[in-house]
Amino acid sequence: MKIWQQSLLACSLIGVSLSTQAVTFNKVLLEQSQLSFVSKQMNVPVEGKFKEFSAKLNFDPAKVEAASAELNIVLSSIDAGSNEANDEVKSKGWFNVQAFPTAKFVAKSVKSLGSDRFEVAGEMSIKGKTNPVTAPFTLKITGKTGVLEGSFPLKRLQFNIGEGAWSDTDTVADEVQIRFKLVVSE
Repeated sequence: MKIWQQSLLACSLIGVSLSTQAVTFNKVLLEQSQLSFVSKQMNVPVEGKFKEFSAKLNFDPAKVEAASAELNIVLSSIDAGSNEANDEVKSKGWFNVQAFPTAKFVAKSVKSLGSDRFEVAGEMSIKGKTNPVTAPFTLKITGKTGVLEGSFPLKRLQFNIGEGAWSDTDTVADEVQIRFKLVVSE
């Protein structure tokens, strides 16, 4: 009888321990987060980033099927490496920030891949075009803070990014690698 009581107590303590570790992340710490990209111009990698974006998140790693996320990117906040490049990519042929000031990603589903790895599927909208996007990411939890980090390829021509002479993929590759690091908390 005593062994049964000790086992019950041990199971209860494990349950309490696990429930206190469960965290639902619903706040993105923007000042610590990053959204960047790597494109290729004449087969040379060119790195850039977006300095301004907002995010809504509801993510419990134990209940991924209930997760939701939305990311809004201020396209005029792009840093493509120089003032000349920044002005060019904000122009009508590229992002056309006058007509389309933001890009938006809305998650439709999240699934666990095991070992702190996940995959989010959703829709990306840029320049009035919406296409499906799937992005694998990892989650590292320290206390009540987490870091979601991942990357995915985006085909710029699906969104009419780089029109006219810039649609030549020998000059600027169609595929752009998008990288994200979101620091999240409760």
